[in-house]
Amino acid sequence: MYASARNGFIGSGDPAASRHTTNGEEAREVNDVLEHRPETAAAARRIVTDALDAWQVDPGLCDGVVLVVSELVTNAVEHAEPPLALHLRHENADGIRVAVSDGGPARSAGDWVSSCEEDEHGRGLNIVDALADTHGTHHHDNGTITRWAYLKAC
Repeated sequence: MYASARNGFIGSGDPAASRHTTNGEEAREVNDVLEHRPETAAAARRIVTDALDAWQVDPGLCDGVVLVVSELVTNAVEHAEPPLALHLRHENADGIRVAVSDGGPARSAGDWVSSCEEDEHGRGLNIVDALADTHGTHHHDNGTITRWAYLKAC
């Protein structure tokens, strides 16, 4: 596995790089450390799209997964401290679990949120709520936070 800081992520970017077996069946997942900068949402979308394509996920599910990841990453960049990590997991044909971990709440809002009007932001978690079958937040003892969502296959 190589480490790369190009294109907004640090990690392998290879959807086949991280595979393991659960209950006798192969689970597919991607775990990448991402840079904490505005361009990272686009890099995350590319990572997810490549993984979903490689895993031959139903196209009806792909757009929702990509949008949820984009919203969670954008939220982390704008409202949280580094480090930032993307976790994507596909088991069997049931659905996709996505998670974005960050370093906890930022002391101040990100550049984009600070520069726009109140009605121009704040809809990301509403979008996640509308698209995900279930979602939530896990606060870790070390102060980091993971926001996750699960989208069932159609």
